[in-house]
Amino acid sequence: MTEMTETEALNRVAAYCSTAEHCRAEIAEKLQRWGIAFDAIERILNHLEQEKYLDEERYCRAFINDKYRFAKWGKVKIGQAFQLKKISPFVYRPFLEEIDEEEYLSNLQKLLAAKRKSVHAENEYELNGKLVRFALSRGFEMKDIRRCMDVLDENDELE
Repeated sequence: MTEMTETEALNRVAAYCSTAEHCRAEIAEKLQRWGIAFDAIERILNHLEQEKYLDEERYCRAFINDKYRFAKWGKVKIGQAFQLKKISPFVYRPFLEEIDEEEYLSNLQKLLAAKRKSVHAENEYELNGKLVRFALSRGFEMKDIRRCMDVLDENDELE
């Protein structure tokens, strides 16, 4: 890649940030790959934040909505993704707490019900173990899994 000036890099990442929400860490990594000096990266990131191309809070809201509504991730997995993106818990935790608990549990319940239909198990104990492992891998907490498993068991008894 040819050497890029700070202004060229700023223009490119501004265009990149206009297409979708991004966090500081993603943009910093991209600029490093382009060979931009560390001090220039800081200036570029600060400029992007001033011009509202980058906004960590807006990014967190969009990321959380996408992951829990569409990808059906739990709060733990979302939090881990933010940690990988080097976003402070002080920034994203308030938005995780804003998640509608009813919708959140409904998502988990639907996931478990669908998984229950596709899992082969020798007995109820093995089935429940597989469902719990599945839900944990999606980032849901055990207290939420238990609540939804109890509802699934109640629904099975009614049928």
